[in-house]
Amino acid sequence: MGVTRRQLLWAGAGMGAAGVLAACSSGTGGAADAASGGASQQPRPGGTLKVGALGKASAVTRDPHGTQANESDYLIISLLYDTLAAPGKATNTAPRLAASWKPSDDLRTWRFTLADGATFHDGTPVTAEDVVWSLRRLRNTPSGKSRLPGIQPEGITAEDARTVVLVSDYPNADLPLLTRLTTFVLKKDTKDDAIAGAPGTGPFKLDWYRDGNARLVRNDAWYGGKPYLDAIEVRLFESPQAMAAALLAGQIDVASNVGAVAARTAGSRGDVRIVRRPNDMAMPIVMRTADGPFADPRVREALKLAVDRPAMVEQGLSGYGSIANDILGTGDPAFAKDVPQRTRDLAKARQLLADAGFDTAKTYDLLTTEDIAGLAESATLFATQVREAGVRINVVKQDSKTFWDATWLKGTLYTTYWGTNDSVVFFASKTMLADAGQNESGWNEPTFDETYRKAMGTPDAAERGKLLHRLQEIEYAGSGYLLWGMADGIDLAGAAVRDLPELPGYGRVQLEKTWLAR
Repeated sequence: MGVTRRQLLWAGAGMGAAGVLAACSSGTGGAADAASGGASQQPRPGGTLKVGALGKASAVTRDPHGTQANESDYLIISLLYDTLAAPGKATNTAPRLAASWKPSDDLRTWRFTLADGATFHDGTPVTAEDVVWSLRRLRNTPSGKSRLPGIQPEGITAEDARTVVLVSDYPNADLPLLTRLTTFVLKKDTKDDAIAGAPGTGPFKLDWYRDGNARLVRNDAWYGGKPYLDAIEVRLFESPQAMAAALLAGQIDVASNVGAVAARTAGSRGDVRIVRRPNDMAMPIVMRTADGPFADPRVREALKLAVDRPAMVEQGLSGYGSIANDILGTGDPAFAKDVPQRTRDLAKARQLLADAGFDTAKTYDLLTTEDIAGLAESATLFATQVREAGVRINVVKQDSKTFWDATWLKGTLYTTYWGTNDSVVFFASKTMLADAGQNESGWNEPTFDETYRKAMGTPDAAERGKLLHRLQEIEYAGSGYLLWGMADGIDLAGAAVRDLPELPGYGRVQLEKTWLAR
């Protein structure tokens, strides 16, 4: 689960992969680098970086096309396998395994050209046939429809050895955005029982793997340039507290996505650096719109008015975040900042509940997990707040496997989280269209779908911007998402760590330019 995009069109489409990869890697000059002295030093090769990442042993997966509920799995897979594109620092979508892409005039057919010199870890070249096989395999997974919306398996073909063609069911000006998240490439015809040991194309190769923990060594032949680190060791932690303790004890060099509480605790330590990615994580509450007690839009609006957003950010996130306005994609340049900010109004919330005939005598379960720091705590705080409007909420914590198998996409009221914030159309296409494979709330709003399709078929950026604004107004008015705030992404790092990525989502696991000053 879970992916800063800076432009609506793909200005980086013709850029060379090597130059963009360097830009993607969060380099020097940021506040975190300045604090560590990294900006005044030249990168030096060598050393092993020990990274802690959250996960549950019961939810471990090694399939790059499977559901990666564990942060640890996503980190390992992202270092071993490349996606076609990646979040960029200067552009919304930047080249990765695909060096460039170009649309047809009708914006339905896109041609992706593979990077020069791209090879698998066993030395064999990456071909378009490998990419086609991988994308079709991805498309045929249970969540594949949402990962490649609008693209049918037969619409994924190879034009020649280095050109992959994707054909959309409808015009899609932002189609390359779909290739940034989980389009990991495997060798053609890899058997399912061999996936765990299959060679990748990424900057690091697998040395060993045990129960969610792994050691990866540098891929000197990587097409994007030689990584600085000799190796990366990934260690699974089942709680942010245990991971932060390991960092403070010097057992690991980086505590990845450790959360606000750990950051507050470590803030006084001179030997620990806090790397903060503003507005990195969306943790909305999902209300089912298709049926059940939250199907009435007046009930959904009531809950959105009952929440105290500043208190949620201050208490639930320890201030490491910002207030949100029930629209996903807050970092998108097209984000509708002029939509009136919802504020708490308990009187109006109570009136809306009464008008809708909402049963305030019942208690409603809010299902959540402890997959990421602060998620369950924010659910508990939310339940306390909406009680003042007369809504009784019982917070139920589920283990990861149960949540993702039984609750996600099916639940009546539950938390979710997305490690991305920079694309309005990402969320529209993946989670809010009526036929989206990951339609988390079961939302079916024809005007939303129509506006999205029209926006994606509009080549003029200004006109498309107007349509995207309207899209967000519709989302604000009626969707099943209660997005009260955005959490900052927080890593804790030892004093020797330099140039950790500061981009969100997939960008934050691009460690090829990270190095150790020792």
